[in-house]
Amino acid sequence: MTKPSVSEHGFTQPGFGFRKIDADSRTRLVEEVFASVAPKYDLMNDLMSMGVHRLWKRDFIRHAAPRPGEAILDLAGGTGDIAMGLVKNLRAQGVAEGGTPLVTVCDLSPAMLDVGKARAADRGFFGAIGWKQGNAEDLPFADKSFDLVTICFGLRNVTHIGRALAEAFRVLKPGGRFHCLEFSRPALPLFERAYDRYSFSFLPWLGEKVAQDRESYQYLAESIRAFPPQEKLAGLMAAAGFDPVRWRNVSLGLAAMHWGCRP
Repeated sequence: MTKPSVSEHGFTQPGFGFRKIDADSRTRLVEEVFASVAPKYDLMNDLMSMGVHRLWKRDFIRHAAPRPGEAILDLAGGTGDIAMGLVKNLRAQGVAEGGTPLVTVCDLSPAMLDVGKARAADRGFFGAIGWKQGNAEDLPFADKSFDLVTICFGLRNVTHIGRALAEAFRVLKPGGRFHCLEFSRPALPLFERAYDRYSFSFLPWLGEKVAQDRESYQYLAESIRAFPPQEKLAGLMAAAGFDPVRWRNVSLGLAAMHWGCRP
């Protein structure tokens, strides 16, 4: 399959958070952010969401519904949360583990992958998860390799969203599913204004106090607002070839789940 150009059906992130920069610089800066936040990424997620992100992820894994015998790819999943949840789901279905991983993780950041590998080994997932460094916009996998592709709170960090969606489509087998969980636009205007105040004041402050990194968490807050809203993302998925495409809000639109199939 020929990779589409960004202009064909893509959305190019306008910059690094709210800063206007070129695409190559953006990819490098995003990798630097996650190298910086990797050691305390999970702690910060718990503090920022008061633990709610764990409930969202459990719901996401149930909705993705991994099946025995499927080849599964988790994108931007360096810390291993989603991959370990998918493996738990498969183990609960009685899937026997053999010589090949049940889930493959692909992440741009080597630092995040190092964190994920260590956590997975400590928690009894050694051998159940495979790890690959790679860019979601240019995946190091063959066409039609996977039955299920997931990405959780990672799509907003790619530079060319349309290109990443096209790559997810490319590596899926016909009938394969793509599932995405991402921060989105709150459904109620009053709630959205309150969330903006929280994001742009509390999150950078928390990053400074806990992770000694205000700038990275300022970017993460800005990246949420720079990301396409629910309807726009659904349209980008449809333009990439997914059919049907569906989505639903989580926690009044603080996040949204999108999913689609490769016909």
